[in-house]
Amino acid sequence: MSNDDIIDTLNDLIETCKDGEYGFRASAEYVGSPTTRQSFERRAEECLQAAGELQAIVVRLGGKAEDSGTASGAMHRGWVAVKGTLAGYTDKAILEETERGEDSAMTAYRKALSEPLPPDVRMVVERQFEGVKRNHLEVRTLRDQARAAAL
Repeated sequence: MSNDDIIDTLNDLIETCKDGEYGFRASAEYVGSPTTRQSFERRAEECLQAAGELQAIVVRLGGKAEDSGTASGAMHRGWVAVKGTLAGYTDKAILEETERGEDSAMTAYRKALSEPLPPDVRMVVERQFEGVKRNHLEVRTLRDQARAAAL
């Protein structure tokens, strides 16, 4: 895998992390549960830190690190806001959309890990992927609880 390919892969993950950061912050604004809001704020900070870690690697490799999310992430955040308006900003609706965002993050990390990354870079990406999986599980658990409460 060329250095440019590694940088491209990491920049894709940086965009994913930024999407996660922005998505969790936006969702924290709309969710009613203080506990869920705090959880989303913590997740946003973790995404910010993950992006920073990847940005440092890109710079170390001689590349220009991404510093924003993707267009599709911006559209998803917009959809969270629109759907929240239509659904009265129910925690269940926000959690369902947040889970969709985490599904995208899981896909992005799986794709990156399918690449022949250098061992030191792979170690960072694998560690971050574990965090993405924890986020996904936590959001899914909160979503299931909100669904049960809505019955």
